[in-house]
Amino acid sequence: MAHPDEKQPFVKSEPADGSIPIPIAAVPARTRAPLVPRWARILIRLVLVAWLCTVLRKWTMANVDVVLEAHEAQWIASALSGSSWTASHPRRHKVLFGKKAEQKFLTVPNAESAIAASRQYATKPHMAGTPGDFETAKDFLKLLQTELGISAPTDLPLFSAGTPESRNATLGITKLHKPTAWIDTYYPVMNTPLDHSLEIVDDEGNAVWTAALEEVADDTDPEAGKYYDAVTTWHGLSRGGSATGKLVYANYGRKEDFDNLVASGVNLNGSIVIARYGGNFRGLKVKGAQEHGAVACLIYSDPRDDGTVTAENGYAAYPLGPARNPNSVQRGSTQFLSIYPGDPTTPGYPSYENSTRTNGTNIPSIPSLPLSWANAQKILAEIQDGGLNRTISLVNNVDDKVIPIWNTIGVIPGHIKDEVVVVGNHRDAWVMGASDPSSGTSSIHEVIRGLGELLRNGWMPLRTIVIASWDAEEYGLIGSTEWGEDFADFIDEHVVAYFNLDSSVSGSRFRALATPSLAHFVRGIAEEIEHPTKPGKTLWDATKDSGVLTGDHIDAEALAVYEASEVEIAADGTGVGLLGSGSDFTVFVQRTGVASNNIGFQSTLQDPVYHYHSVFDSERWMETYGDPGFGRHVAIAKHLGLQTVRLADSIVLPINTTHHAIELGKYLDKVESIASTTALDVDFSDLRSAIKSLQHASAKLDTEKATAEKKLRKLLRRFAMRHLVRRNLHRIFCRLRKLVGKECAGPHAHGVALAHMEKTFECSAMKSGSGKSGLLPFKPRVGHAPAWVKEHHGHEHGMKPSFPAKRFRKAAQRVRAVNQKLKAFERGFIHEDGIKDREWYRNLDIAPGKWLGYGATTFPALTESFTIEKNATMAQYEAKRLQKLIEKLAHEIKI
Repeated sequence: MAHPDEKQPFVKSEPADGSIPIPIAAVPARTRAPLVPRWARILIRLVLVAWLCTVLRKWTMANVDVVLEAHEAQWIASALSGSSWTASHPRRHKVLFGKKAEQKFLTVPNAESAIAASRQYATKPHMAGTPGDFETAKDFLKLLQTELGISAPTDLPLFSAGTPESRNATLGITKLHKPTAWIDTYYPVMNTPLDHSLEIVDDEGNAVWTAALEEVADDTDPEAGKYYDAVTTWHGLSRGGSATGKLVYANYGRKEDFDNLVASGVNLNGSIVIARYGGNFRGLKVKGAQEHGAVACLIYSDPRDDGTVTAENGYAAYPLGPARNPNSVQRGSTQFLSIYPGDPTTPGYPSYENSTRTNGTNIPSIPSLPLSWANAQKILAEIQDGGLNRTISLVNNVDDKVIPIWNTIGVIPGHIKDEVVVVGNHRDAWVMGASDPSSGTSSIHEVIRGLGELLRNGWMPLRTIVIASWDAEEYGLIGSTEWGEDFADFIDEHVVAYFNLDSSVSGSRFRALATPSLAHFVRGIAEEIEHPTKPGKTLWDATKDSGVLTGDHIDAEALAVYEASEVEIAADGTGVGLLGSGSDFTVFVQRTGVASNNIGFQSTLQDPVYHYHSVFDSERWMETYGDPGFGRHVAIAKHLGLQTVRLADSIVLPINTTHHAIELGKYLDKVESIASTTALDVDFSDLRSAIKSLQHASAKLDTEKATAEKKLRKLLRRFAMRHLVRRNLHRIFCRLRKLVGKECAGPHAHGVALAHMEKTFECSAMKSGSGKSGLLPFKPRVGHAPAWVKEHHGHEHGMKPSFPAKRFRKAAQRVRAVNQKLKAFERGFIHEDGIKDREWYRNLDIAPGKWLGYGATTFPALTESFTIEKNATMAQYEAKRLQKLIEKLAHEIKI
């Protein structure tokens, strides 16, 4: 018998007969209860996972901005440019973008470099079409090549406009992958002076006085003394010939001045009109004289328009003091700018070497000359009380011919290649042009250096940037206009904004002009930049600055003209004025409809006298009086560069269509006010309704702008979080492997395990969702390693991108659609039929006044149907035309 303690068998003893034994009931061994119940083990696991999620979440939230800073540019670019998706493998090094790129740029422009650039360009004559001008074109090309990292080709990249090389250079901009630069040559008809004279003759035809027409200078100003006669005193595009006649004074030569003469019974037929500079564009003074029967026109610089800085107030004349040198002469073009700009013989199409030419209709049919105050005093004495009123004899012989000019173009390709920002400044000067245009060239020189520094630090703009140094602006905006006419389709399809510099410094007051859609953008940037001379103030504060050269005597009429221009600028409400014409933004705004602006410091009536278009617009004047220390040059460079970087890198274009749409209502208010002073009966109700529809559509577009960008940024942040979690899980996984003595390979080698771990710890640190925090609640997932491999079979060679690329593309397409509407907004004011009698101007929203040239007229065709045509039928037609244009625009931007 077995001992009681011995274990019993699980089966009975075999039966003697060999039959199958019958099993007995199994009695399991007695076991101890587990130390930790199963429910507790699950709870512990959940707590550990939750703890790890909390740690990951805190770390992720603390570091997500760092990751975005490093990779945001690449991720945004991949989405918006439509390039192949690479966001799952971001670059290891940080890429400059956004605020970091802007801050880096602002460290570059400096006064020492700006002064050196000014001395390079403004110490020698470089009138358009001259050898000196060609040298500056090559200087600018070298600057682009050096700063933008462009390898200089063996042969100078000098292309003749219209050739395949020239066409492909611009049309290929959207296909470029690295910076490039070249020079385009256009062939406008311009003129150069031959000989000229001005005399007073007696009744027998004998000269009793002959003017010394050239400026007089000495070595007190070294460049002025050296080059005083390098470019004679004359008017570009003036009519060649001679004339004699009696003198008639026409004040500023404005339309109202001629109207007053006619109303006073003055007969201008056969006369020689003399007018003072100011009030309107010089070419329109000649046009007014011509249309009233005059045979010639003289235009002089009057110290009355110099404000308080006059000899009468005790100021010495330049170069010994800040007042006007009485021998200074304002050269300039007498083209009829408000009719059309550019080559007079190729209106609306580019001036190639073999272009078909027409007889220009925007140039005078009578000769003209510019005069110094010293000469004007002698002439004016003839018609003052007691004057002899003798005959005036004038000669202005010129050589009209095709003259080559050179636009220098540089390109920085962006990720979004079909959206282009153009930055331009003209380079040609009437003599040396330290202010006009070399102060602008000096400032853009600093912008290019800043962009070059960004490129060397790994930056690539989101959008492509084109930098242009235009030629022959002084003759009539020729370089920019010919390029704009040459590549009108390219501009229409790709250019989202144009930023212009002309003179960046001629005085103490900061002045910004823009299409209303960019007004807030321009002002906002000016409020971020420090004032160049007043600590604690901003560049925008300089819009209220005036010179400090005061005096008791000031001309009332000159003051009224100046203050009227200030009122026009203030009318917008933002303090940003409107763009009419007078510089290279014209073809972009008036011909194609591109959001544009123009900035610079301008002279006030208490500033040192700016010798516009004179040999005294010299480096010495600039360094002594215009901008000692060059702080204003640098401030403009910072503003222009910041505009460029910010707009080029913005997700949604910073174009404010609603402000512009609201301004349209004010433009109509102004027209109604004008109409109320006439007997013309015109119904504006439909036009008013169309404007309100546009305002409503724009308000909805504003909402879509904000929503589209917010969605894209939300997805970017989500991906940054996911990227961080993956990286951390990889680190944790590596540490676990090292604990068991296994080597830790790269993250892609552990793709299967990490993919499972990411799902296991799919907590709030990894996803953004609804709720105030924007985070999804914790969702633990428990599993075992063997199941990982089975579940992710086929992915052992690495992780697939975890980012929801489809949703990203959808968000990016939404942003792109918004930007297309924003770009189209300014285009919406372009009418192919243009404005009556000056069809080149196609913008029915704003244009240079027909008798202003520079200044802007809002709703120009409609306004001038009252002010000039005085025709109710025409006014109703123009109101209807404008109404249909605005209704179409409202439909185009509708969400």
